[in-house]
Amino acid sequence: MRILPALSAAFVLTSSIPAAAQVPAAPKLLIVISVDQFGADLFDEYRPRFTAGLARLSSGTVFRNGYQGQAATETCPGHSTILTGSLPARTGIIANSWIDQSAPRADKKIYCAEDERVPGSTYRNYTVSAVHLKVPTLGDILKKLSPDSQNVAVAGKDRSAVMMSGHSVDQRWYWNGKQFVTDLASAPAPRSIALANAGIARLVATAEAPLDPPPYCQTKAKLVPLSSGVSVGGGRLARAAGDYEAFRASPDFDGATLAVAAGLIQDMKLGRDRAPDVLSIALSATDYLGHTYGSEGEEMCLQMYALDRELGDFFRALDAMHLDYAVALTADHGVEDIPERSGGARADPALAPSAMGTKLGQALGLPGPLLAGGIGGDVYLAPSIPSSERAKALAEAVRLYREHPQVAAVFTKDELGKLALPTGAPSAWTLEQRARASFDRERSGDLVVLLKERVSLLTKPTHGDVATHGSAWDYDRRVPILFWRAGMAASDRAEAIETPDIMPTLAAMIGIPIEASSIDGHCLQGIASIACPSR
Repeated sequence: MRILPALSAAFVLTSSIPAAAQVPAAPKLLIVISVDQFGADLFDEYRPRFTAGLARLSSGTVFRNGYQGQAATETCPGHSTILTGSLPARTGIIANSWIDQSAPRADKKIYCAEDERVPGSTYRNYTVSAVHLKVPTLGDILKKLSPDSQNVAVAGKDRSAVMMSGHSVDQRWYWNGKQFVTDLASAPAPRSIALANAGIARLVATAEAPLDPPPYCQTKAKLVPLSSGVSVGGGRLARAAGDYEAFRASPDFDGATLAVAAGLIQDMKLGRDRAPDVLSIALSATDYLGHTYGSEGEEMCLQMYALDRELGDFFRALDAMHLDYAVALTADHGVEDIPERSGGARADPALAPSAMGTKLGQALGLPGPLLAGGIGGDVYLAPSIPSSERAKALAEAVRLYREHPQVAAVFTKDELGKLALPTGAPSAWTLEQRARASFDRERSGDLVVLLKERVSLLTKPTHGDVATHGSAWDYDRRVPILFWRAGMAASDRAEAIETPDIMPTLAAMIGIPIEASSIDGHCLQGIASIACPSR
């Protein structure tokens, strides 16, 4: 279904693409789009097939070797890098969640976009907040320097919206499973939000027939049976009436998010006055669909086809509003396909902290389990370990992990804390440097465990969760970074850059000064209309 035209008809004008004009000094509206799980491998594979929105962006400046440089390639840390200009080590967003043994609640797991100080807040039932983001976003800085500017965010996930918009926000809307909601109680809801939510409810209430794939998608229709009665590879994204979970893992979800964005642009008159505005949009369907079906089947092909189309509809709507806008598009991370199709392997369940913690307890003669965290990434020693035994416990935990054949590297908190933040081409960073880039002494684990290449962090496939990301390898780290503006000359660039480079580049585009020592990224030279400050 062409959801954006269907939902935005009430607040979008006629469609026409204006002829390319001479690029002015500064755009009135910056639009920063993150496509969740849209790794550079997907972009490279489907780029020759794009004909609409992604084709337009590909006609600007294309960095095909962008990087989320850190080892923690998850949604929250990835989004925290895009508009802060900083690595997760500086933003403080080391993962989607972490363990805080000192938290004054029984639930010690902290969600990246919650305020656990709110009474009754838990990891799963939380109050959305940007309190954990330690640095300002471009929107925060812009509003401080230009109070009339507006900082707006729309996303398929609350954490994506929070990490891209930050602390000083005019409007922030994200999907809660049934509709778009906000955590900003003081912000009046624009008219377009109610229109969009009502239209989405009607859409989901109606069954969706299987999508009609283009010929190049039909070649990927190869059924791959998995365990537990799960199979993927030949689905055409049909949806039963009322199935919100299937809606979330479908192209319609991105169309709905873009419709909300288009409505907010019109309602809030973004890009209409002398003060520049910033709109961040996080599209989440690719991630939900990738987790559900993997990245190399017919399902993902249909998503790429639809994402290109939906973005094309969105840009035509903006053209019809006669806005002077610039676009940057990237991703929070990539993904590795299901190992049953890619030839990789699934993680050994023995690597789970419960299993390794029990083994550690047996080795030390202490009641276990003695570890918490994830199969890969941050692992925490239990607070029940006596202080006199903690050094011994840490050394034994490192030994147990390092001897496992699926583990590539293990680093302790003290080892990472002694390293400087990595610089230079992120493609050349060592595993230790990648781990340092997402290390925060207050929040990171007592040790960081990195699994070997092509080992999925999922131990087994289940319905709705067959593939994942989060590794330190380039299929999760490498993402496209695209810049586009009307009149910009096409430029394909192969150098390795970082997502933190996006913020200072956009700041230079609109003339916002950024203190170089306050961020990790650098303004990208050689992009039309951008005059980078001298270093």
